[in-house]
Amino acid sequence: MKNNQKRKRRQAKKGFSVSRTEVFKYIVTAAFLVYVVLLLLYTSGSTKSFEEVAGGIESGITTEKLVKQNKQSLKRYYGLNSADYDGVLLYTSKDSISAEEILMVKTKTDRQVQEIRDAIQVRLDQRENNFENMAPNQLKVLDKAQILVRGRFVFFVISEEAQEYSALFTKSL
Repeated sequence: MKNNQKRKRRQAKKGFSVSRTEVFKYIVTAAFLVYVVLLLLYTSGSTKSFEEVAGGIESGITTEKLVKQNKQSLKRYYGLNSADYDGVLLYTSKDSISAEEILMVKTKTDRQVQEIRDAIQVRLDQRENNFENMAPNQLKVLDKAQILVRGRFVFFVISEEAQEYSALFTKSL
C-alpha cells in the first residue's frame, strides 16, 4: 500500500508518465494496424473495369515481339473457355522459339481464381518441358515468370521484362 502511494506521489510530481511497456504496446498496435491496411490495399481487387486495366497494360507492353491472341486461344493454350470470365487478354510471342507470354483474366467469381492459377501452372510446366531441349536459353526467361492475383484479376507474365510488366499491371488497377 505504501509503495503504491509513493509511486502515485512521484507521478503527480513528474506529471503524466507512461512506462516503456505501454509505449511498446502502442508501437506494436500501430504497426499492426499499418500492416493490416497495407495488406488490404495490396490484396484487394480493383473497381476499374477489365477494359481499363487491359488498356493500361497494352499501352506499356512491347508489341514488336508479341501478338495479341483471340478468345479461342485461351482454350488452345490454357484449356479454358473465355466466355466463363469477365475478360481475357492474351499475348504470345511472334517467334515460336520464344517463351514470352502475357495473360490477364478477370474472373466472375472468387473460386475461378484458383482455376486460372492451376491452368497457368500447367501451361508453365508445358513451356518448361518444350523449351528444355528445343531452346534451353528460354528456361532463364521462364524462371522470371510471375503470377499476380489482385481480387478477381489474375495476371501471368513470362518475359525478360516480367518485373516491369507486373508493375504495369499493379499500376493499372
